[in-house]
Amino acid sequence: MAAPGYGKQSAPEQLPRSAADFSHLPAREAYIASLIDHLPDGAAMDVKTLAILQPHYGQMACRTVLNNLSTAGHLRRVRERISSKDCRWVFRTYFSRTPRSNAWWTRFITTGEASTPGAPDPPKERTLNRTSPTSAAYAALAGLGLADARLALSAADCAALEPLAAEWLARGTTPALFTAALTAGLPPDGVHSPVAFTRRRLLDKMPPERPHPEPPTTRIIECTDCRTPCRPPALLGGLCGTCRGTWKAPPPHRHLSPATVRAHAARIRETMPSYKGCR
Repeated sequence: MAAPGYGKQSAPEQLPRSAADFSHLPAREAYIASLIDHLPDGAAMDVKTLAILQPHYGQMACRTVLNNLSTAGHLRRVRERISSKDCRWVFRTYFSRTPRSNAWWTRFITTGEASTPGAPDPPKERTLNRTSPTSAAYAALAGLGLADARLALSAADCAALEPLAAEWLARGTTPALFTAALTAGLPPDGVHSPVAFTRRRLLDKMPPERPHPEPPTTRIIECTDCRTPCRPPALLGGLCGTCRGTWKAPPPHRHLSPATVRAHAARIRETMPSYKGCR
């Protein structure tokens, strides 16, 4: 895991996992992307850590993979100011197994909004026949059964409990903390009614409301490769112009001949009063 506040951060509104998530990528990129996708939020995902986590690719290969994943729309590196009261910043890498466009990432980085009304991203046809994309609250409830089979909920149970779970998330609870709070200390003799038990815990353990909500997070996007802060329009595929190879160096200065240099020096000496007084 990275230091608190750093490391991987999952992008919102991703599609459910499937075998075809990274089929559009080359084999190396798909392998590393799948590895990153299964890392928990907050996990370190720098090139050194990725090289240690798997035996096939070294640090240079992992660096190239991260650049390619950025270009393919799967990740962006971001600096976030964690509080308006001081100047402390955290450095996060947002990852999405669902590829996103440059416009989507720009909107999310600058406004914190993941989608635009009337233009959902991702498309609806890949949302397992639901009429709307799965909400974060619904996904958190559905994931309880994966964390502990004793709290396996049906689709109807998740829909019924979704408003309570949404209130938890609205009060600042992360999906990881939500799962930990709901699955901790389950009765050893089993749970006879998972939906009733979960509803009771949602009500009894409801976190307190935040007295003063924080203002919108200040984010600065970085180049995935060189980590240079840039404005979003300057980063195509998460890479700055230099790392994309589109930046052109200025033409070299024309070298002056020795005679031209001596002539320039003579004209400068003539304009210097202190030099004239010494002659």
